[in-house]
Amino acid sequence: MSRIAKTPIIVPTGVEVKIDNGTVTAKGPKGELSFVLAAGIELVRNDGALKVQVAENKEKTSEHLVAMSGTTRAMINNLVKGVASGFEKKLTITGIGYRAQAQGNTQSNTLTLSLGFSHPVVYRLPDGVTAQTPTQTEIILSGADKQAVGQAAAEIRNYRPPEPYKGKGVRYVDEHVVRKQAKKK
Repeated sequence: MSRIAKTPIIVPTGVEVKIDNGTVTAKGPKGELSFVLAAGIELVRNDGALKVQVAENKEKTSEHLVAMSGTTRAMINNLVKGVASGFEKKLTITGIGYRAQAQGNTQSNTLTLSLGFSHPVVYRLPDGVTAQTPTQTEIILSGADKQAVGQAAAEIRNYRPPEPYKGKGVRYVDEHVVRKQAKKK
């Protein structure tokens, strides 16, 4: 069994986890998410903790199931953390005239970006992901689904990735951009 899969998943208070026919559903203060277990993987509940196991077979356990058990444990852990406290990605915009503005209700559903193009870029956020713009050059994406938040951040960054000469563009807050030296005469 995978070393990652051996670590139990602690379920915090306020989070309800249901296991039903190979589907794991977690419900908490940040929302409700579900995950379908792969064939041959089981989830066992023990005293407020969840443990991922490879199903007992008389045949040898395949390496695929061993690797999948670690992946499944990580996915279910992200599911439980997401409905309990949520995930957040921070982006920053660098460049003269580059700015962002969240539009919509309290849970904004569109993000308007001015990134040096002849037109503003309007990005529609996926369901479950919200955006805040505390300043014109900061974007905070948050949501319960780690994959959706990360994918939205990657798509926004992809409109204008940071360039290596002046560092202009959209980048993650903790990202380091390797700068190149300009051409000498």
